[in-house]
Amino acid sequence: MANIVHILGTGTIGSPLIGLLSRHKKDFGIDEITFHKNTPLKTDMASIKQLISEDAILSTDKDKFKEFENLGMKPKYSREEAIERATVVVDCTPKGFGLGNKAKYYDKFKNAVRGFIAQGSESGFGKPFAYQINNEALTRNDQFIQVVSCNTHAICCLLKTFNSDSGRFVCIRRTSDISQNEDFNPGVKVDKHNGVWGSHHAMDACRVFNTLGTSMLLYSSSCIVPTQYMHAVHFCMDVEDIYDVEKAIEILKTNKMVALTNKTTSNSIFSFGRDFGHFGRLLNQTVISVPTLQINKVYDNYYEIVGFCYVPQDANSLMSSVAATLWFLNDKNWGRVEEKIKVLDPYLFREI
Repeated sequence: MANIVHILGTGTIGSPLIGLLSRHKKDFGIDEITFHKNTPLKTDMASIKQLISEDAILSTDKDKFKEFENLGMKPKYSREEAIERATVVVDCTPKGFGLGNKAKYYDKFKNAVRGFIAQGSESGFGKPFAYQINNEALTRNDQFIQVVSCNTHAICCLLKTFNSDSGRFVCIRRTSDISQNEDFNPGVKVDKHNGVWGSHHAMDACRVFNTLGTSMLLYSSSCIVPTQYMHAVHFCMDVEDIYDVEKAIEILKTNKMVALTNKTTSNSIFSFGRDFGHFGRLLNQTVISVPTLQINKVYDNYYEIVGFCYVPQDANSLMSSVAATLWFLNDKNWGRVEEKIKVLDPYLFREI
């Protein structure tokens, strides 16, 4: 049986995921990649044609075939045909659409498709997942997976690296991706707190660790600042027996998903990713700004670690999407996944 991956959406996650999987089809053991484009816009056509040139196959709704053909592209499959014939379906549509697609399409084809993956804030879609955080929580019964947001990845990575179960986080979010033209606000927009977690980032991090049977005491706040470079996260976490910054750095160096930097500006880190990343993307889960780290003693052997980290756009979510896709394609065997995903190790930087 052919291994077919179908991706819905060609936005900030969908388009780079299609490209990444296409360029590594042979390494990943993928026979065919199809993708769904919903709206035939002239402004998007150059990107769509580029994806097609990399051997990805276009699908859309039947009633839109003619519009795409008029723009010089011939879709091969309808929406439902592409889903039904896929081995794995990855939903990269905007917030809220994943749950709607599950109810409308995915539940109908769950006997034909091996696994479904959704992105970001699609709570309720399936088991929350972040690569290298809760791999072991995925079981053979799991068919629906929610890849959590990029900021949630960073928070989970920090907590797991320092073996901490409590902390406070401020997610300082970019206003939009550099590929987007809308929604750029020149001011600082603060988000309202909601519930016991503050923002969804702490809630989602708790949900990730709950899959491992671990209870966490987390709280997060978020705001949006006028930049298109990177998110940043301010963290303050309770830790045990980490009494100086040097020890904290040694612990951080043990996690290949963490990059360390002496830079303190997002533009300089973004520039490094543009020059050396996978088509401009850093695949690390977080970039720790070493000059911002501080250790404060709370009592006895208990301390808190304070600092800032940067979040590599949506690239950490890309890594989790690739890992989850390979997990479904390789009989849910993590050993085989790790062998195949090694091809991306050159884009997991230790120092930036």
